[in-house]
Amino acid sequence: MKLLRIMTTGLILLGLSACSSTGPVLYPNTHFLSMGKKAAEADIEACKELAEAAGAREGKGNVGNVATSTAMGAGVGAASGAVGGAIYGSAGQGSLVGAASGAAAGLLRGIFLSARPAQPNQAYANFVSRCLQEKGYEVTGWQ
Repeated sequence: MKLLRIMTTGLILLGLSACSSTGPVLYPNTHFLSMGKKAAEADIEACKELAEAAGAREGKGNVGNVATSTAMGAGVGAASGAVGGAIYGSAGQGSLVGAASGAAAGLLRGIFLSARPAQPNQAYANFVSRCLQEKGYEVTGWQ
């Protein structure tokens, strides 16, 4: 029951973190100040759409990382549980306990790692940055 609660909380956090995306940070140069924040945001969206149309993809984000971490944790937990269980006489039960605890640890590890903002694909970021530079903006980075 406790594992179910942990996994449910993890999935909620995962869903919230998957909704966030990265974007360029613009330096407030004279062009930015003359255009205003609303127009700059519209230009950013236009450049993102242009990048997508050209075939550049923003990236997969952290969802894949959480799933991979959970699966790896389950595998490592099952293997170590089986070894421990074999030593003490119950490999099957040890692998089940190990897999469950490893999956929970992997899920939590993946969720905590996904709390960091995912960086976009380098080609996508370069495309959007160049598009904005040609419009007169100065991109200082991505976050």
